[in-house]
Amino acid sequence: MSWRLTTDESFDGPDLDRARWLPYYLPQWSSRERSAARFDLGPDGLTLRIDPDQPPWNPDRDPGVRVSSIQSGVFAGPLGSTAGQHHFRAGLTVREEQPVETLLVQRYGRFEVRLAANGDPDMLTTLWMIGFEDRPERSGEICVVEAFGRDAGARSSFVGMGIHPWADPSLHDEFDRVPVPIDTREAHDYAVEWLPEGVAWFVDGAEVKRSAQSPGYPMQSMLGLYELPSDVPARGAPQPRTATIERFRAWATIG
Repeated sequence: MSWRLTTDESFDGPDLDRARWLPYYLPQWSSRERSAARFDLGPDGLTLRIDPDQPPWNPDRDPGVRVSSIQSGVFAGPLGSTAGQHHFRAGLTVREEQPVETLLVQRYGRFEVRLAANGDPDMLTTLWMIGFEDRPERSGEICVVEAFGRDAGARSSFVGMGIHPWADPSLHDEFDRVPVPIDTREAHDYAVEWLPEGVAWFVDGAEVKRSAQSPGYPMQSMLGLYELPSDVPARGAPQPRTATIERFRAWATIG
């Protein structure tokens, strides 16, 4: 397979590149103000933060969840409609209209992130790819990496990866917690190769999972840090809670 590099993002500029990224998490179901990401940029890349004063992004439909996430596109319908990306709960309606933005939205290719996940047990660090959902059935998800702090270990960690269909009738749920010989709290490379014939997952260059399923429509990327409701104490974690994204790259297929 031959590849053509389409995106090489190291997050080292003075500002987030708004031609590539929106600093909000699914703002149509909440608002840009409430869903705004908190982050820092610098030589180490993108540091996503959950600050002590940060409110839940959607307290009635996603209770107790605080999130800092950036995404590479947005699609939603008019106020009060049900049209919008990633229906994580039944009965969602648009609360704030959004201009349609297709920034880093691509069908097929190789997608890679280098990140160090937050290791606290109530934290989750992710790269998800979701259907742009300009039609409801174009809603599948490729989970590249889902690193829960509770699954991190010094010599081995479980990493979530797989496919969720959501409203795509051509897909079925196929998700695994894959044991890998790494500490997800340290920086590692996570990647997928997404082709018409299927998807393969890689950690530090080694293939760890493969699927014959393949969403056949454009997808956007979601880089996120989540604080989840939990009865498990955070091991005295310092505030703010952070995770570092060193680099994101994407390639398109040639031929």
